[in-house]
Amino acid sequence: MKINSAEFEISAPDLGSCPLWEEPEFAFIGRSNVGKSSLINLLTERRNLAMVSDLPGKTKLINFFLINKAWRLVDLPGYGYAKVRLKRRLEFNDAVANFLAGRRNLRTIFVLIDSRLPPQAIDLEFLRWLEGIKAPYALVFTKTDKQSLQQGRANIAVFLKAVAGWRAEAPDYLTSSSTTKAGRREILEFIQGILAKPLVV
Repeated sequence: MKINSAEFEISAPDLGSCPLWEEPEFAFIGRSNVGKSSLINLLTERRNLAMVSDLPGKTKLINFFLINKAWRLVDLPGYGYAKVRLKRRLEFNDAVANFLAGRRNLRTIFVLIDSRLPPQAIDLEFLRWLEGIKAPYALVFTKTDKQSLQQGRANIAVFLKAVAGWRAEAPDYLTSSSTTKAGRREILEFIQGILAKPLVV
């Protein structure tokens, strides 16, 4: 798949504020600072399309990017960000949960996992919640350049084993590095394959 155009469209604080349109959407979510914005910039080959920051929790709104004037990438706030008041944190999580459960043209949720780490409880809890609402998702293991290929594969295998506790089959997964640009082609091909299938409502 070739990305001919990519443009930021709008930010929304919650599902009710999101524009209604028919084009397919692909959402990106994960723990804060896992590399969501960097991955979006990698896929679109636009360095500053999505805001990148070393500070966790920088993305606080639902951000829409129109791709090839035909479909959209959605950058969602990361989960697990603690530097907000409890009330705001609960509202923040509600906004994301409502979007993921209620957005009818959302085709796939890409859940980003830091490939350097052992399985994190918050990631596993989030995936179990997605299973509960029967949301379509795929895993993207990020920052694969930060350790050896062998260690990365071993970490991924441990994570998939943890997920196997409640899944009969392993979820679809991909790997990526915003530094080496690894995984860009595979993720775009994955999206293209989904776009080629009719939407099941």
